[in-house]
Formats: sequence, C-alpha cells, structure tokens
Amino acid sequence: MSDKTLTRMDLTEAVFREVGLSRNESADLVESVLQHMSDALVAGETVKISSFGTFSVRAKSARVGRNPKTGDEVPISPRRVLTFRPSHLMKDRVAAGSAR
Repeated sequence: MSDKTLTRMDLTEAVFREVGLSRNESADLVESVLQHMSDALVAGETVKISSFGTFSVRAKSARVGRNPKTGDEVPISPRRVLTFRPSHLMKDRVAAGSAR
C-alpha cells in the first residue's frame, strides 16, 4: 500500500492539466464541488457519484458503550455520522489494484 494521500491541490492540478482552466479557476472549481457536496450532506441529503459511490448521513441513537480498558459503562450520545458506500465498479477497481 502507498503512503501517498490525494489532496485538494492534487485535484486542482489534475483539473488544470486535463480541462485546461487556469490554476485559480481549477482551484475554484474543486472548492465549489466540495462545498456543494458538504452543503448537501449537512442538509441530510445523499450525494451519489456514478461509478464512484454514495455519501450519506446516518443518525445513530444513544447507547451505552464500555471502556475496554476498565470495563466501565460510558453513555454515548446520539449523533449523525457520515457514511460512504463504494459502487461495485469502485470495489472491483480497488480489488484489482488498477490505477485507471
């Protein structure tokens, strides 16, 4: 496995090279897409990207957890969590280890 991390700058650079926008326009485009996605998730909407996967927000109810070290019961408050389900195409690509 690689220690490399894909960053916003990497995405901006890819848009710059492949689409032909200026670096500033590419950065604005990447920021705009990420902002639209996060706004939708905050509003409780599902974000589905074809051939990639689905991001959704799930409500988890309150429950009692346990500290594994001491065994003490600890209350866990209700919360919203972000989940990602990769598409079958993405699962197959990752399993095959192909870059493209």
